[in-house]
Amino acid sequence: MGGVSAHPSPTLAPRPAAGTAPPGPLMGSPAAPEIERTEPIGDPSVVPEPDVPWVTIVHNDPVNLMSYVTYVFQTYFGYSKGKATKLMKDVHYKGRAVVSSGTREEMERDVQAMHGYGLWATLSQDR
Repeated sequence: MGGVSAHPSPTLAPRPAAGTAPPGPLMGSPAAPEIERTEPIGDPSVVPEPDVPWVTIVHNDPVNLMSYVTYVFQTYFGYSKGKATKLMKDVHYKGRAVVSSGTREEMERDVQAMHGYGLWATLSQDR
């Protein structure tokens, strides 16, 4: 198949020389002055929500003994035996318990620590 192509090739504009502005209406015009905004951006009637804390949730699992879960809560969080036992019972009977709250970064650290102890834990924003 040789010969003439059925589609004409597009005409391309020449590329401007390196370091020069592209041709157009702004070429040669002075730089636009910087504008300082004094009014807030967005809807001024919308008030930002205060920081909502995050929580670490430990979930029930069929593997860990209740005494071990109590031990972990006492060891890692420094909870008294009574508080650790109450949280462990919430995990066991209710299926989950909120064991700590704070910033997202702190809760990510607590979740990783619970995983290190072999517990099933997640984090969530406390709404």
